[in-house]
Formats: sequence, structure tokens, C-alpha cells
Amino acid sequence: MIKIKDHITSTKNKRIQNLVRLEKPRERKEQGVFSIEGLKEIGKAYKAGYSVDALFFCPDVISIDQVETFTNRETEVFSVTKEVFAKITYRENSGGMVVVSKPKSHSLQNIHLHENPLIIVLESVEKPGNLGAILRTADAAGVDGLIICDTQTDLYNPNVIRSGLGCLFTVPVATGTTEEVVQWLKDHGISIFCTGLNASVPYHTIDFTLPAAIVMGTESTGLTQQWLKASDQNIIIPMCGMADSLNVSVSAAIVIFEAKRQRGF
Repeated sequence: MIKIKDHITSTKNKRIQNLVRLEKPRERKEQGVFSIEGLKEIGKAYKAGYSVDALFFCPDVISIDQVETFTNRETEVFSVTKEVFAKITYRENSGGMVVVSKPKSHSLQNIHLHENPLIIVLESVEKPGNLGAILRTADAAGVDGLIICDTQTDLYNPNVIRSGLGCLFTVPVATGTTEEVVQWLKDHGISIFCTGLNASVPYHTIDFTLPAAIVMGTESTGLTQQWLKASDQNIIIPMCGMADSLNVSVSAAIVIFEAKRQRGF
């Protein structure tokens, strides 16, 4: 049976106030921790080997037996009232539990490539919701890795975890500069296919059955010239209406699953 360190009844409690502050990227960086809510998301993080340094649970929502599954001897466990739990969560049906964990390293060297890898590359992704949606697609497609260049958002932003349903913990993710990533792809013999409007061919005409990286830029400015110059072939999703582009997460899903279709899933 796990030992409960304290039962917290006030939203003014210092631990609760600190937990709320972890919504801010500066606090996550300074403290070197982040929070996770949602049983599915916590389960994925725990299975992936993320630490559970502190656990807050509401006994009116979840039993202590369920909580015990996610703890070890180093985990500090706190029970909280319904009012306190509402203060530390940002959505309904989060399962009665929030944990605090430490981030992992996201070096390119941590991506272990299969014989015929399929990689997603995102340049300067800004919106946490888009990153989370692409992580869900990457998980569903079973890609070898998702690489983020010159990122404009914190990987451990709660919106990334929520919108991605915890797939941040199931997909191999790396970060780096554009220079580093281009060189890494070339060193591993991975062809680079950049989404762009110039010198582009329809995405479905590309042979994705060989080692490939699908590179996406921001919706507002697209990819930088550095990526377009490094590209083996620019690709485009043909538009039939007045809109000239799709949401980046939708575009990523379309191209990734075309690649998977060609590979026979």
C-alpha cells in the first residue's frame, strides 16, 4: 500500500500553486519538471519510462489502488479535494490524477532507425495543438521519428500533451537546428521531400517506398530556403477550391498515410 504524504484541502497550498505555475514555459524550464493530466496520457508516459516524482489524486474520482500502479518508492503521493483537483486540471474527465515528471533528452542520436525509415520533420512549429495532432498521426502511422527544427513551442507544453493524447511519450522525438537535421538525414541516406509551392510535384507521384523524410513548415511562411535547397524533391497537395493550403497537421496526415499506403502499411 502506498503512503500518502498529505491530504490537501486548500487551493492556496504551496504545492498546488506551484503545480499551477507549471503551465508557464519559464517555470517548467527553471524547475526542470512538467505536469501530466489524464489517465491515458499518464499511462503512456509511465510505460515510456518517465519518472513520476509527485502524484496528486482525488479519492472521490479514483481509487488508491489505481493510483498505486503509477508510483514507486520515490514518488510523493498527495490526495486532494474535488475543489483542489479542479484547480490543477484544465479539462473534464481527466481521470482523477495529475503527476509531475522530468523531461527527457531529445537528441537526434536517440532515434533508432529501422532498415527503411520514414521520418517527419517540422520546422519552427508554433502552435502546440498542431504539434499534438501531428504526434497522434505519427503514432498511428508508426513512423521512425519526428524531428523538430528551430522549435517555437515547448515540447512539454500541456496543450501538446493534451492534443496529442500523450503521443509525445510514444513517438521518438528529437530536436535540432536545420543544419544539424539536414546533415543527419544525408548521413543516413534519407531522401528529403519538402512541402512547397515552387518546383513541386503532386505528393502521390513520389516514391515513398525508400528511406524518406517528409518536411513541413509553418502555415504562414512555409519552409525556409535552407530546407528547400536541401530538398531532393518539393511536393504539393493539389487544391481544388479557393484555399491554397491546408492546416499543417492535416497536410502531414495526408502525406504520411500516402507513404504508408505505398509501403503496404
